[in-house]
Amino acid sequence: MWDYQIWKLIAISLIFFMQAGFAMCEAGFTRAKNTGNIVMKNLMDFCLGTVTFILIGGPILCAENAIAGGLLGSAGQVWGDMFTNASTYNWTDFIFNLVFCATTATIVSGAMAERTNFKAYCIYSMIISAIVYPVEAYWNWGAGNNGWLQQLAADWGLIDGTAQGFIDLSGSCSIHMVGGLTALIGAWMVGPRIGKYTRDENGKVVKINAIQGHNILMGALGVFILWFGWYGFNPAACTSWDSYEGMGQVFMTTTIAAALSTVTVMIITWVRNGKPDVSMTLNGSLAGLVAITAGCSRVDLVGSVVIGIVAGVLLCFGVEFIDKVLHIDDPVGACSVHFLNGLWGTLACGLFSTTTGLFYGHGFAQLGIQLIGIVAVCAWTAAWAFLVFGVMKLIKRKDGKTPFLRATPEEEIRGLDITEHGLISAYPDFVAQVESLDYSGAIEVTGDVPVAEAVSVTHFSEADAVVPQETRESGKFTKIEIICKERMLDALKDGMLALGINGMTVSHVMGCGQQKGSPEYYRGVQVEATLLPKIQVDIVVGKIPVENVIDTARKILYTGHIGDGKIFVYDVLNVVKVRTGEKGYNALEGEE
Repeated sequence: MWDYQIWKLIAISLIFFMQAGFAMCEAGFTRAKNTGNIVMKNLMDFCLGTVTFILIGGPILCAENAIAGGLLGSAGQVWGDMFTNASTYNWTDFIFNLVFCATTATIVSGAMAERTNFKAYCIYSMIISAIVYPVEAYWNWGAGNNGWLQQLAADWGLIDGTAQGFIDLSGSCSIHMVGGLTALIGAWMVGPRIGKYTRDENGKVVKINAIQGHNILMGALGVFILWFGWYGFNPAACTSWDSYEGMGQVFMTTTIAAALSTVTVMIITWVRNGKPDVSMTLNGSLAGLVAITAGCSRVDLVGSVVIGIVAGVLLCFGVEFIDKVLHIDDPVGACSVHFLNGLWGTLACGLFSTTTGLFYGHGFAQLGIQLIGIVAVCAWTAAWAFLVFGVMKLIKRKDGKTPFLRATPEEEIRGLDITEHGLISAYPDFVAQVESLDYSGAIEVTGDVPVAEAVSVTHFSEADAVVPQETRESGKFTKIEIICKERMLDALKDGMLALGINGMTVSHVMGCGQQKGSPEYYRGVQVEATLLPKIQVDIVVGKIPVENVIDTARKILYTGHIGDGKIFVYDVLNVVKVRTGEKGYNALEGEE
C-alpha cells in the first residue's frame, strides 16, 4: 500500500507537469504576440481551478454517497472531512482528481486562443472545474461505482472480477472528450481570428489563410513533455503493478498507440502534401495518447495498434473538416486531438477490450454502455458550454459591440500580451515577424484626431544638390517613406500595387513619437519611452504623382488616433539599376 501511494504521488506530479506541456504546445502553435497571455491562461486555469475544485467540484466528485439517483455525489460529508479532519483525510485521491480536472479545463484554451477575453476565460475555466467536470466524472469514477452510469453497467453484468463497467480508465471520455467538445463549441461561438477566413460580399468563405505558429520547437517540446506526463496520466489509475490493471501493460499500450498514430499522420501528410507536416505529426502523437487513455489497461498489443492508426487518420481528416468545412478556427488542433479521439478511444473499448469487447467474442453489451456514456457526457457538456458561452456572447463589453467572450479587434490585432497584460513582448531581445494578414476590414475610424496629425507628412528638399542632366531632362524622382503599424502592411501594399507601384522596400523598425508610447509596467516598474514595433515602407516614384501615393496611404492608415503613421517625402537625385547600369526612368522600369 505504501508503495502504491508513493507511486500515485509521483504520477500526480507528472500530470501537473503536463500543464507546462500544454502551455508550450499552445504558445508554439500560435503567434508570438500572445505568448504571455497563453502562459497566464495555463497557469490560472490550474490555480483558479484549484480554488473552485476545493470549494465545489471536489466534494461533488469525491463523495462516498450519491444523490439524485447517482447524478452527483453528496458533498456535505466531504466538506466536513476536509475542514475538520484534515490530518486523516485522503488527500492523495483528492489531488489526483484535481490535476485531472485541471487538464480538462486547459484543453479549451488552445482552440480559443488569440481572441478570447482573459476575464471570460477565467470565468468559464472555473465553471468547468466547479460543475461541468466533477458531475460527469462522478458518473464514471464515483466512489463505490455509485454514479448512475456505473450502476447501469452493473445491471448489465459488466462489473465483476474481469470487467470494469463503463471503461474509461484515465479519461478519454471524462477528460479529453469533455474538454475537446467544450473547445469546439467555444471556438465556434467566439468566432475565428481576424484574417483567418476571407469572405466575399455575401459572407461566403472564399479563402482560408494559414496562420502559422511562431515557434515549432516550443510546440515540439510541449508535445514531448505531454507524452512524458502521460506515463503518469495513464498508469496513475492502476491498482497493481501487473495484471490487467498493471502498469507494465499500460506503459506498453500507451507508447504503441502514440507511436502508431504519429507514424500514420506523417505518412498521410507526406502522401497528400508531398512532404511530412511537422505540426500535424506532433498533433498525431497527442491524438494517439488521447485515444488509448480510456482502454490502456484493457486492450492488448493488437488493439493498441489499431486504436493508434485510427487516431492518426481521425486527426488528419478531422483538422481539415473542422477548418475547411465547418470553418471553425482551432489554432492548435485541440478539437480533433481531444474531442474526436476522446470519443474514438471511449468507443474503441467496446470493440477491443480483451475481457468484454465485441471483437473478442463478448457481445454488444460493452459497446452499448460505452455509447450510452458518450451520448450522456456529450449532452451534459454541450448544454453547459452553450449556456456559459451564450451568456458571454449576449453581454457586451465597453464598446457596446464586442461580446464579453471575445477580445476587441484592436486588442486582437495588437496582441493580447500588450493589451491584456501590459507585456510589450515575450521576446524583447528578438525581432518580431511581420504578419501578412489583411486587417484593414477589422479597423474602424474610432478617433477624432485630424488626418494631418494622425498621419503627418514631412517634405525634405534637395534643391541645392547637383541634379544630373538626364534627371533634369526627364523630370524628378521622389522617395516616399511611410512609417505605420504592422497590421496595416498588407492593406498598404495592396493600395500601392493598385496605383501601379510594383517595387517597395519593407523594413521592421522600432520607435515612438512625442507621446512616447503608452506607459507599461514590468514587475511594477514603469517601462520608460516604450519602443513599439513599426513597419517602414520605402517607395521611389517618377511618373506616378506623389500626392496620389500620399492620399492613398493616408486613407488606408487613418483610424483617427495619434500614431496612425508618418510619411516622409524626399527628393531623389537619380536612380541606378546595379545589374544593368541603367539610370533614371529606365532603372525604375518594372518598379512602377
